Amino acid sequence: MDIVLMILYATIVLGILVFIHEGGHYLASRAFGVRVTEFMLGLPGPSIGFTKGGTKFGVTPFLLGGYAKVCGMEPGEMSPHLEAALASLYRRGTANMEDIARDCGISDDDAYEALEELVEWGSAVGPTKKDQFNTYRAPEVKPGKKALAAGAVAYSLGEARPVDNPHELFESEYRQQYRSLPFWKRSVILVAGVVVNLVFAVLLFVILFSVLGLDMTNPETGAVQHVVLNPLQAIQFGFMYIGTVVQFVIGLFNPATAADTVSNSSSIIGIAAMSKTYFDMGAAYAIFFTAMISVSLGIMNLLPIPPLDGGRLVIEIFQKVSRKVVSMRALNYMSLAGMALFLCFFLFVANQDIQRFVFGNW
Repeated sequence: MDIVLMILYATIVLGILVFIHEGGHYLASRAFGVRVTEFMLGLPGPSIGFTKGGTKFGVTPFLLGGYAKVCGMEPGEMSPHLEAALASLYRRGTANMEDIARDCGISDDDAYEALEELVEWGSAVGPTKKDQFNTYRAPEVKPGKKALAAGAVAYSLGEARPVDNPHELFESEYRQQYRSLPFWKRSVILVAGVVVNLVFAVLLFVILFSVLGLDMTNPETGAVQHVVLNPLQAIQFGFMYIGTVVQFVIGLFNPATAADTVSNSSSIIGIAAMSKTYFDMGAAYAIFFTAMISVSLGIMNLLPIPPLDGGRLVIEIFQKVSRKVVSMRALNYMSLAGMALFLCFFLFVANQDIQRFVFGNW
């Protein structure tokens, strides 16, 4: 039963915090006019939900986290055939890859590359499992009541529509992409998840210390005191804690402190074990634990390692300074290297947690 509760508590805490993190990316993207086709509670997979404003909101069976599918974040140069492929697809409504290649006078491979990029943009709907061939469809368009009253036209999925000005159509779609934004707006989208995690943690500290209060042990006398702070003091405590976590993470990059930092780190196993301990102590300690994990999740995402937010931010800075575009191949190599590094770190820390919490040897 204890193991079940550990898994349940850890799933709830991490699920909420990752969902909030992705919510930051979603809100920043929409604020800058970038299309977000999906915003889900849970990891990618089969989902149920509803669509509003061009975004599908829903739930997947894998509730450990969430994701926001921000359009136009694919790396590398754009396909030079996007404008022609987009116009061809919209005129047809539904078309195979070969149809688009023939209309545009390009190879099947070039047509496939352009169509897949349009799918990433949310400007096309890719093949389904029922399609025998690589069939693509123009997306559904559902204007609001005010837009319909102003003369906007609704289109169903895969319905042909007139294209009077292909360049204007392409520009309207391009303006809704992450890649169309200036550097500072892309940077805001990347760090928005981290900011939301930290703000949420500070809010929890205010609720904890200014509303509920927390029983804490005086390190000098050993006496247990019920601590209640005013909101400003609670906010100051929150920022002090964030600073402590930042110093802890920086210790990973210092050869003199890296070993100690790793030995004091925890994997999902350690988080699950600690979650039950804190939740068993009551609501106040459960809130305290959630705030701590929210800060850790936010700061760890700033590490300059792809595919973390910090890694993508470093790439954006490199592209801005060098005026060169990082290719998809290069990003894939960096992401693989980053995943390998994290896998090694996870296995080491997981073994450490097993020794500590299961066998009591650490």
